[in-house]
Amino acid sequence: MFYDLNVPITTTTPANSGSKKGKGKQPQASNSPQFTAAQLSAIDAHLDLLIHLGYTVICFNQTVNKKVDPKTHINVLNELLEKLKPRRGILFLKRLSVILDEDSEKGFGLINANTSYFNSYDILSLIPTNQATFALACLTHTLPSPLTTHIISIPLTLPRFPFHLKHTLIRTAIKNGAVFEINYVGALGGESDPALLEAGAAEANGSNAKRNWWAAAKELVRVTKGKGLIVSGGVVAQANLRAPRDVANLITLLELPQDAAHAACTSVPKSLILRALMIYVLTMILETRKTYRAVFSEPVLVIPEGYSAPAPPTASTPTLASLPLPSSPQQAVATGGQKKRPREEDLVDSKQKQQNTSGTVLGQIGQGSDKKKKRKNNKE
Repeated sequence: MFYDLNVPITTTTPANSGSKKGKGKQPQASNSPQFTAAQLSAIDAHLDLLIHLGYTVICFNQTVNKKVDPKTHINVLNELLEKLKPRRGILFLKRLSVILDEDSEKGFGLINANTSYFNSYDILSLIPTNQATFALACLTHTLPSPLTTHIISIPLTLPRFPFHLKHTLIRTAIKNGAVFEINYVGALGGESDPALLEAGAAEANGSNAKRNWWAAAKELVRVTKGKGLIVSGGVVAQANLRAPRDVANLITLLELPQDAAHAACTSVPKSLILRALMIYVLTMILETRKTYRAVFSEPVLVIPEGYSAPAPPTASTPTLASLPLPSSPQQAVATGGQKKRPREEDLVDSKQKQQNTSGTVLGQIGQGSDKKKKRKNNKE
């Protein structure tokens, strides 16, 4: 199975008509359709070409700049999936990407109060554009939680790299389970997502974007050592689409091993999707099981129907109270009680034996000394 986790989806949201009555009020989300017939036909043609090239898991990407406000933001991917014609054996996913800048440091909507809203997306992605937001994405938003960031997409086509790729930040993000994304559209000098161009997170000039991409992507591969990388398309025009194996061969030019380049298109995205779905399932379980700090209700004994209690012990059954107590020390020792006390007769006999043994030893010593004296007298 081959994966393309970045198929940009752009919509034309109708502008609110200005009026004196609505002046100063917060704009509300409109319920008008987000896709025209021409847009739907273009997306269908784009999907047909991806499927023809061999992709089986396709993720639609909706990009938001700076902040996500649930009051005004609309999940257009739900409407898109309802209007697309079904394709057998193809898995469609929904992804939300948030572009982070200086204004996003104060907050960009990924809070626990909006958890139920973000559950409508399968994958969450962040696009940092400065050092502070990059550190925030790697250290804070990759921790396991209902709002875990699965992908950190680095803008590789900018004329100057917006931040330093520190080893500690990269290592922490990979350890927490996040991956770093490389969009191969920049290597071809193709057209990027209009939302990125509008936010200043991508280069519009194709030749400059290609040169910047090769330098920045090679640095990313060097810092990550080829671990925790996925390769996506990010392609808007169909002329820039490439087959999965062609993309793997293209990535090997970044001094990435062949097996790691193949894994960036197959196994690494697969593990990412499984992890994202697992976090979603756990979140739904925790929402249905309302507990306070993991404290459940008091246990209640439930007796099943037809259960009969065992009969009480009868007189024939021996119990601890019915066992006879030992009447003598010998019986206490035999039954495992205290050690028996020695009798006085046994003590007297042991003393006599000790005296007899000591007397025999002294007599033997005296006889030996007499024999030595007799031998000396005979020699004289």
